[in-house]
Amino acid sequence: MKNLTKEIKAYALKNSLEFGNAEPGKILPKLFQHGLEKENIKKIMPKILETIKEINSLSAEEKEKLFSKYHSYVKVREEKDSELQELENVSKKMVFRLAPYPSGALHIGNAKTFILNSLYAEKYGGKTLLVMDDTIGSAEKQIIPESYKLIEDAFNWLKIRYTKPIVYKSDRLKIYYDCALELIKKDKAYVCHCSQEELGKNRKLGVECGCRNFPKDIQKLRWDEMFKMKEGEAVLRIKTNMMHSNPAFRDRVLFKISDREHPRVGKKYRVWPTLEMSWAIDDHLLGITHIIRGIDLQIETEMEKFIWDIFNWKHPETIHTGLVNLKGVGAKISKSKAQEEIKSKKFTGWDDPRTWSIQSLRKRGIRSEAIREFVKEIGLNKQNISAPIENLYSINRKMIDSASNRYSFIFNPIELKIEKRPAMKKTRIPIHPDKPEEREVKVGEIFVSASDCEKYKGNEIRLLHLFNIKLKKDGAAEFTSLENKDLPKINWVSEKVDCEILMPDGEIVKGVADSGIKRLKKAETIQFERFGFVTMENGEGKGFKFSFAHN
Repeated sequence: MKNLTKEIKAYALKNSLEFGNAEPGKILPKLFQHGLEKENIKKIMPKILETIKEINSLSAEEKEKLFSKYHSYVKVREEKDSELQELENVSKKMVFRLAPYPSGALHIGNAKTFILNSLYAEKYGGKTLLVMDDTIGSAEKQIIPESYKLIEDAFNWLKIRYTKPIVYKSDRLKIYYDCALELIKKDKAYVCHCSQEELGKNRKLGVECGCRNFPKDIQKLRWDEMFKMKEGEAVLRIKTNMMHSNPAFRDRVLFKISDREHPRVGKKYRVWPTLEMSWAIDDHLLGITHIIRGIDLQIETEMEKFIWDIFNWKHPETIHTGLVNLKGVGAKISKSKAQEEIKSKKFTGWDDPRTWSIQSLRKRGIRSEAIREFVKEIGLNKQNISAPIENLYSINRKMIDSASNRYSFIFNPIELKIEKRPAMKKTRIPIHPDKPEEREVKVGEIFVSASDCEKYKGNEIRLLHLFNIKLKKDGAAEFTSLENKDLPKINWVSEKVDCEILMPDGEIVKGVADSGIKRLKKAETIQFERFGFVTMENGEGKGFKFSFAHN
């Protein structure tokens, strides 16, 4: 067996620096490219675990310093490897679930978990269920009717495959009520009339309230009465240890009363289950084998396990993945925030780029394959991490570059008055630097950006793909030569078309583009040279509208 001590240390350091702590599942696959054979995995695992323990005990500064000595042992092509980490309890009948709450369109942040579930289902040939987590929610986080279709649309575009029909929790209230009765019969749940203030005080002190100690038959009657009571007058609680180390775990709510109208079932139901109650039941009855969810739902997982144990149900494999802070998006991504801004008309809709919804990314020209690859590269991060949005752009850029033809766009245009210019009525311009094809462009009045004129005033520059001039002042210039010299290059437009570009921060950049854009199709992505990749939104009427993708 090869001695891979240095390679193990190199990958452990790299993994730890990227995700906070090194994990054996991230390191082991890397070693196969260094000669590790499958039959030697058991022999090398102790060395991996020992190295991980050593690395994880170091400070970030110590890790950086040590990695500078070992980085050469990381293979260059491994940097691009995005193989998914292996899961526990793998079988031929694995069942995953997608659990979106329909309070708005999916955004790049919460889509990560859903994509991971889909990727793992594909990896192991498993089944994926789409379960709309549409219990009544809170007054602050309400269901938005259009969310159902927005979620389906996003999943379909992201190529997230799921078994039909879709399961709706709002159709399963009778099942939850039956299980609530079972918990009451087992003396594991009780109806509580205490106020929030009383509950908070009792939880803090670890004191049981009087409601808890009524016998089971009385609790059953109180449960029946709960359906006739006013909102906020009663809840059903589970009996946990009131001295539990986490006060939030003590006698948590299983059902509450709500008189808000539900988008699908109206006011048919008034008593609604909490997330952990409904999922404890559904994860069992729907046969879920693997749950991949955010690290922020750990207490909900613990409550599910508590309920599974009461019913003596088998536990699915639950994997918590850390949250990802996307650097470079400009603001915290939030469905609730987006919902408010859409209502106030500040945002134009769920495809406004400031929502960072899947629909908005599609509109900008981000490929679904790029988003999937971006998520795959992050993988099952166990710690909360930061990931630059530029990583997604980089992946997308590679996918769209060769198919994106080049056009010219300028903002704040002024007309150039060029002395001694050649008698040129048209020219041919390459459609792409890597393609032999060219397109014909008419040359009449020439418009350039006022900022370029000011920046290069007094200098010789080249009008991109055309000829060289010397810029003077106030839009005046003089022709110098046709030779393609090594000069600063600026964009120009002759047969101009008005257009505007919607930027990711909501700003609209107005300008003119060459008339070649008239032949573009809706949703076609191109590159405005020296500006960035843009996607056609609308080409009707007097002007053309684009959405900015990235540089």
